[in-house]
Amino acid sequence: MDYVTNDINTDDLRCVALFSFLFFTQQLNMNLEILTPEKKIYSGEVYGVQMPGFSGSFEVLEKHAPLVSALKAGRLKVLKDKQNHFAYFDIQGGFVEVLNNKVTVLVEGAVHVE
Repeated sequence: MDYVTNDINTDDLRCVALFSFLFFTQQLNMNLEILTPEKKIYSGEVYGVQMPGFSGSFEVLEKHAPLVSALKAGRLKVLKDKQNHFAYFDIQGGFVEVLNNKVTVLVEGAVHVE
């Protein structure tokens, strides 16, 4: 039985190490805007957002596939970063669009909750 051996040189290891460093340390935050007919309630980079959908709550993180969904009245949770910093908003019904790492929430009304 013949065994195949792979010779890995130091240049290959350097490339793998560089790729791993760039891939795992990359900060790919997405942009979130929460808008009402009267004003902009929130705008900024976030790690993710949890929203009240009609079939249940759902979460959007960076690089999410394009999406348009209706939202029911309830609590929206903004995940500001990976260190458990949050912001909460009580929203009235509306819609959300996710496209190219940007989340736009259009609601009838929203109130920041402490």
